[in-house]
Amino acid sequence: MKRYCVGILQGVVLGALLLNAGVALAKDYPSRPITLVVPYPAGGGGDTLGRLIAKGLGDQLGVSVIVENKAGAGTIIGAGYVAHAAPNGYTLLVSSGSTFTVNPAIHDKLPYDSSKSFEPVGIFGRTALILLANPKVPVNNLKELVVAVKATPDKYSFGTFGTGTTSHFAGELIMNACGITMQQVPYKGSSPEMSDLIGGQIPFSVDTVSAALPQIKAGKVKGIAVTSGKRSPFLPDVPTVGESGCAPTNMDTWIAMVAPKGLPADVKARLDTAASKIFDDPGLRSKFLAVGTEPAYSSSAQLAELIKSESLQMKDLAKKAHIKVE
Repeated sequence: MKRYCVGILQGVVLGALLLNAGVALAKDYPSRPITLVVPYPAGGGGDTLGRLIAKGLGDQLGVSVIVENKAGAGTIIGAGYVAHAAPNGYTLLVSSGSTFTVNPAIHDKLPYDSSKSFEPVGIFGRTALILLANPKVPVNNLKELVVAVKATPDKYSFGTFGTGTTSHFAGELIMNACGITMQQVPYKGSSPEMSDLIGGQIPFSVDTVSAALPQIKAGKVKGIAVTSGKRSPFLPDVPTVGESGCAPTNMDTWIAMVAPKGLPADVKARLDTAASKIFDDPGLRSKFLAVGTEPAYSSSAQLAELIKSESLQMKDLAKKAHIKVE
């Protein structure tokens, strides 16, 4: 009995020590560099935004935030890595809606759960998705597109930057809103998709406004309609799907930060505060705008709600369009 009581006492003392260590860790956070996982290849649009966020967050927290690219499997590799990292605030993830709402809609098994594996931190930027056309295609708006497709249903197709990506979902959303059907042509990324659209190999494509902006300004492609609920400030002359005579849509792509589930409350509060202040730097806002992304901070609570609502939308759309990745 004496040995049993001693064992209990030792367990209580050890638990208290660990608890105190955790409190001390939270109060001292951050005391060393933070790793920000970006699940995209270096040099791309997602990587650029990740590095801007890393700089802004590091300035607010007073430590270095080191970007680590873990690309592959449609962001699944990087997201899975962070989901299983220690929940101490020193490993974070910056990714798009594809990670949190699209992947769960098309994959039966993932190494993470969007609602259970992460602590939301905040949203930092948003950009609309846009239906584009080759300049030689005799279609200048959605009404003309609907007429053309209904007249010759098998003639037209649209490119995306991959099956099950946000551009694929946005294309299906447009067709569903307009009551038409076109064949999807999946590419391995936005760049080859855009090249074929400019070259005339495909008549239409769906891409982000940030990727399309320079090509539209150069007259190499035409902007037909955006899928967001309002017009993009970067392309104010391009109407929304709803303004173009089809059912209104409200879909864009966004960049957000999360941490592994189970952060100490003090660490979570510190991250939330730092995230909310990164756009106090007008230089950072300008750099976001320069790459075609609206700097738009939303809180951790708003991010959690967005993931919840958009996940339902993506699952419904995937079911209707029979989108599934084996």
